[in-house]
Amino acid sequence: MPESWDYKKAGLDLDQYEQTIAALQTHLARTHRPGVIPPPFPPRRGGKGVGGFASLFDLAAAGNYTHPVLVSCTDGVGSKLKIAQAMHQFDTVGIDLVAMAVNDLICTGGEPLVFLDYLAMAHDNPTLTEQLVQGIADGCRESGCALVGGETAILPDFYQPGDFDLAGFAAGLVERDHIIDGHTIQQGDAVIGLASSGLHSNGFSLARKVVFDVAKRQVTDPVAELGRTVGEELLTPTRLYVRPIRRLLQTHRPAIHGLAHITGGGLPDNISRILPPGCRVYIQRGSWTCPPVFAWLQRLGNIATAEMFRVFNMGIGFVVVAAAAAAAEIIQQLSDDGIPAWRIGEVREGEVGVELAL
Repeated sequence: MPESWDYKKAGLDLDQYEQTIAALQTHLARTHRPGVIPPPFPPRRGGKGVGGFASLFDLAAAGNYTHPVLVSCTDGVGSKLKIAQAMHQFDTVGIDLVAMAVNDLICTGGEPLVFLDYLAMAHDNPTLTEQLVQGIADGCRESGCALVGGETAILPDFYQPGDFDLAGFAAGLVERDHIIDGHTIQQGDAVIGLASSGLHSNGFSLARKVVFDVAKRQVTDPVAELGRTVGEELLTPTRLYVRPIRRLLQTHRPAIHGLAHITGGGLPDNISRILPPGCRVYIQRGSWTCPPVFAWLQRLGNIATAEMFRVFNMGIGFVVVAAAAAAAEIIQQLSDDGIPAWRIGEVREGEVGVELAL
């Protein structure tokens, strides 16, 4: 008689999967904020009834908006996940996932409200899944947005054992008259750089090539100039800028003309995205404190300086373009919020772009 097959033999244990998903409800619940409409039926014994087919959010409870505009974005963590695998540490890359999306969202002047995740892996791993969602929930709580759901896909023939991937989706609101898109940037504006926590989640294909293939380092190797191991440095989570930027918008909104999240493409590409015609930004290199990880990477891989600035954030994870008269107050407020910030350049007349001056 032919062998009888079922889903478990094919690689997916539905009973365990349902229990895994049910166990995540605690992490979702601790991120809830006003506006979240919970599913009518709580999880039942055995993992059944973990929620509806979509999440609901009452926009009327989001705040005092007169003409709300939906803001949405998506991103992932990229090959930084390889570092998490090598370290067997999965509770911080969820923070990266949230940060890469919500830091983009606030560049519009918007407020993130909800977040959803997509996790794909070869086989159901309850411990891994809970650690990842724990980090996502931590990032959501820090950003003031609710983790309202997501998707966990078990794809045994698509991923190798131990492999997984993450994607995240954020949505929020911005008042129509308060949208920040860079059109008010003008000559004489100050360019203010906010400190990054390190590499964040960009440039890891180059970083991994240099560190592991060229320099033959291991994640457990200590690095004296970094004060920690290779893995600890590379796994440092992306800084979340939502709360300090939201507070700036409450106190200095008229003076803030442009916001840029410094991700892939570095300072030159990301600042250029918000510049109106006739405006060129001049950045004074050396005007901020650059974390030692960048000099370490540059030396290990003999990477040209121009390439470093094109690939990495170089210590500046977010940029505020503001009226020069408000720059000192903005920098002080960011410092009070625990974010080191510097006046790193200015806007001048010229072709749209960014110049890095010594």
